[in-house]
Amino acid sequence: MSHLTTESIIGVIGAGTMGAGIAQVAAKAGHPVLLFDAMEGAAQKGLDGVANGLARLVAKGKMSQDQVDALVGRIQVVDSLNDLAPAALVVEAIVERLDIKQQVFGDLEKICAENTIIASNTSSISITAIGAKLARPQNLVGMHFFNPAPIMKLVEVISGLDTDPAVAEAIYQLSERWGKQPVHAKSTPGFIVNRVARPFYAEGLRVAEEGGADIATIDALLKQCGGFRMGPFELMDLIGHDVNYAVTSSVFEAYYYDQRFLPALIQLELVNAGHLGRKSGKGFYDYSEGAEKPQPQTAAPAPAPKTMTVEGSLGVAEPLVALCEQAGIKVFREDDGNGCIRVGEATLLLTNGQFATARAAASSNRNLIHFDLALDYQNADRIALSPADHASAEAVNTAVGLFQAIGKQVSLIDDIPGMAVMRTVAMLANEGFDAVNQQVCSEEAVDIAMQGGVNYPRGPLAWAQQIGLGNVLQVLNNLAGVYGDDRYRASPLLRRKVAGGI
Repeated sequence: MSHLTTESIIGVIGAGTMGAGIAQVAAKAGHPVLLFDAMEGAAQKGLDGVANGLARLVAKGKMSQDQVDALVGRIQVVDSLNDLAPAALVVEAIVERLDIKQQVFGDLEKICAENTIIASNTSSISITAIGAKLARPQNLVGMHFFNPAPIMKLVEVISGLDTDPAVAEAIYQLSERWGKQPVHAKSTPGFIVNRVARPFYAEGLRVAEEGGADIATIDALLKQCGGFRMGPFELMDLIGHDVNYAVTSSVFEAYYYDQRFLPALIQLELVNAGHLGRKSGKGFYDYSEGAEKPQPQTAAPAPAPKTMTVEGSLGVAEPLVALCEQAGIKVFREDDGNGCIRVGEATLLLTNGQFATARAAASSNRNLIHFDLALDYQNADRIALSPADHASAEAVNTAVGLFQAIGKQVSLIDDIPGMAVMRTVAMLANEGFDAVNQQVCSEEAVDIAMQGGVNYPRGPLAWAQQIGLGNVLQVLNNLAGVYGDDRYRASPLLRRKVAGGI
């Protein structure tokens, strides 16, 4: 399949946002592009959209007019599927319906050369299922771009059961030449990104359902503490609840109703009400003119403590010690201990997936307070604290004052297992390990996909390594113990790695 060169003609079917974007990517790489859409005038409209978008880049000085003219000149609008006959590769970006994709690809097989690669930009339909009705399923591959295609780096290269490995490799190499970050994946529901990303929404939804924190606070914690670009509720509002709920439901059904992918009733309520997010003017947030966006819960100022004691290693939270010292707090270290901070009456511990109340009872320490995971404790500007039910107001106030003294805004949330960031990251990592365990992709592919496809601040598997795989496993086991359902079962691969000390 070495016939894909810069001179190769690329066909694109579908001239909506994704199809036009893919055509732009191919043309920018120097290919002649044939753009077709079954709707009259749609292909020209798509090309005009590309030209208008590039004109804005010229206005900003990021491209010259000559470069734009050359790029747009390489895209030719065609009126018929038959006009795609010279293409060495045809990429389909049309409606997400299996029967229509099979029909289009079946027609293409009669029009194009026997070695023409046909690729689907589908985000959810099985490549194997599409290929089942084709004469040459070995030439079919998934080439899943992310929106907007000219900007987002990731391309998931999806192999169906009959895909020729040489075809998949040719698309992988082509994607690299197009300046993308490709990853190989097996055709399974959700591929990599739409599967591994489910916990980002699901855990936020569960915390909200259980009253652990309000949506504005959860969003703030995932952004300001976890380092994600958007919180789960902001992101669901942006995507649209009809779309996001449908994807979750389809993955849930496709995995034979595995509880890991269970949809949330509070999101179904929004869908039923027609509150679809930004596009309808209301979702978890109100987007109507003049509506005030709710602010995250933030604790009132509390006095800074003068001293604190650290017992044992704080592990991933060790940077807190230097921050406290820089803030003028005298830090005493004790080698023995379970990795806790003692300040005044309070005992602070990184959440381990238990209730703080249960952990306090087990250690006969009523003033135990959990704090949440942060992407980077040095630079995070918000932290969550979750006190045990019987913690005194004085102990809580002291803990708040400690984190405020090192420049953090503090959100006091209810005693919920795993809090907000820790449970989300642990579940993202667990789903990533399970995808690897089920031979969907490599470990490296998981991290590349989640950073390149949905802008995660760190690959979930690399993040799990930083936290410590044993700690991640403990969080999951404790969550499973609290909830008693199958949702939090740890991936066999994670268990194996921990057992082997990897």
